[in-house]
Amino acid sequence: METEFDVIIIGGGAVAENVADRAVHGGLTALLIESELVGGDCSYWACMPSKALLRSGIALRAAQSVEGAKQAVTGGLDVAATLARRTSFTHDWDDQSQVDWVASAGISLMRGHGRLTGVKSVSVEKDGQLTQLTARHAVVVSTGSDPVLPDIPGLADANPWTPRQATSATAIPESLAIIGGGVVAVEMATAYSSFGCAVTVIVRGGLLSKEEDFAGEAVAKALTKLGARIVHGSPTHVERDSGVRITVGDEVVEAAELLVATGRQPRTSDIGLDTVGLTPGDWLEVDDTLLVTDTTWLYATGDVNHRALLTHQGKYQARAAGDVIAARALGRSVDDAPWGSHVATADHAAVPQVTFSDPEVASVGLTSVAAREAGYDIRVVDYNMGWVAGASLQADDYEGTARMVVDEKRKVILGVTFVGQDVSELIFAATVAIVAEVPLDRLWHAVPAYPTMNEIWLRLLEGYGRP
Repeated sequence: METEFDVIIIGGGAVAENVADRAVHGGLTALLIESELVGGDCSYWACMPSKALLRSGIALRAAQSVEGAKQAVTGGLDVAATLARRTSFTHDWDDQSQVDWVASAGISLMRGHGRLTGVKSVSVEKDGQLTQLTARHAVVVSTGSDPVLPDIPGLADANPWTPRQATSATAIPESLAIIGGGVVAVEMATAYSSFGCAVTVIVRGGLLSKEEDFAGEAVAKALTKLGARIVHGSPTHVERDSGVRITVGDEVVEAAELLVATGRQPRTSDIGLDTVGLTPGDWLEVDDTLLVTDTTWLYATGDVNHRALLTHQGKYQARAAGDVIAARALGRSVDDAPWGSHVATADHAAVPQVTFSDPEVASVGLTSVAAREAGYDIRVVDYNMGWVAGASLQADDYEGTARMVVDEKRKVILGVTFVGQDVSELIFAATVAIVAEVPLDRLWHAVPAYPTMNEIWLRLLEGYGRP
């Protein structure tokens, strides 16, 4: 195999694939180095399997919320069929289809553990054998992140689940305790409650604390309705015998299994950062072209740069990085002004995210709290989504809330949050409005079709009034 490439990418997940694809389209050669499955966490342990686990229960409840359909629903959720459907999306944790795509895209692939060994120099270790590689133009670190295990006495010895075990489980425990209140904790609490598992969520503050307050409140209410229990406090001790016992204040939570979902840390402790003057285990700081600070050849995309730990945002960064590496390598002009072709400007204040709970939480841009902390003079407009004709057709007694955060100086939208059934399909319009900085007086002329849930835009604008 060749040992010299224009671009070498350490990592072979979805983000790394996109870097390589854009670099190849730009006229360069590219190599992916992957020690696990090509396609990475998103394909096999995160985005895809988790949403497959969630979808069946959400679809069932959606049918049960519409007269005429609910009378036809005579059974409960088929857990075995749901798990089988999940496994179909992971191809039973076989990455051959991804490997085939990599080859078809003209990208080279090497299996093994990649490490930096110097400037534009990478080694790959596999089965005790080392291969030394050289990058002509750039090395990209796209190794992702790992779950954080909090320093709670007894936790490590209790052999808790990480999100990987939760999304790849082949059997459902009778009970599951979850430490954490973020997206993963909420989604897995929703999925496992749907399976009939007795779920206890242990959270220090409120659920989805980075979202608008009403989002976490709505999800907590829904989880309680599903049978989950929410315990507020910080665990002080964990032990395992026949099951798991978690001490939270004066209470002891008992469960068959324990999932820890309290955050992420960069997967950089063993990739040779010290050989190029960087600190192993650190997040990699980058500029908007994804170039690592104080380097001219090292890039970092996806979770590892800590800008926005979301697959779609990582792919966005990857496209910018692959394109700018090719441009710089071949002497083409670089468009690195804000919103240019070679930058990831949206990472700063235009990041869309969906929590696939039931109800869904879809948001983009700044929350009202974040906008005020950033110094904006804002106005907040809320609207009950149940009053929208399209929503009331979507489900009987539809419950949901929409919030629009407006920059009063410029009369543009800074942030939007939707909570309710199927609101994930509304978030792209909000993203476009924020990225394009569409003035409110022009947005009035974007007419939503009736009767669809998109009519929420008209109601939010009416709530604000003509600028």
